[in-house]
Amino acid sequence: MAKRRANGEGSIRKRKDGRWEGRYTAGRDPVTGKAIYKNVLGKTQSEVKEKLKSAIEKTSVLPLKTEHYTVGQWLDAWMENYAKLQVRASSYKTYRGFIENHIKPALGDMPLGKH
Repeated sequence: MAKRRANGEGSIRKRKDGRWEGRYTAGRDPVTGKAIYKNVLGKTQSEVKEKLKSAIEKTSVLPLKTEHYTVGQWLDAWMENYAKLQVRASSYKTYRGFIENHIKPALGDMPLGKH
């Protein structure tokens, strides 16, 4: 039986032409909310695994230096760099409402580096 790949790792299959293909989700269309799929090709399965891992890492959010941000600033950066690309438009709107109406008034000025 084939091993299942974890969520966010993409999928790998062998094509009819003999090449291997790796597919992954590169985000969501901001207008329609539909997932944007991209693929990588290679001659061997291990080559595609490496290419797929590299491609997924390039599309992920870069880590921020947390000691320079407040909770509110980090949430704004997260909304723009991750949520806007990864979730549907309706979810984005809901998240924005929760952040602006509940989280920022209570915790928005707290520095992230503190606990």
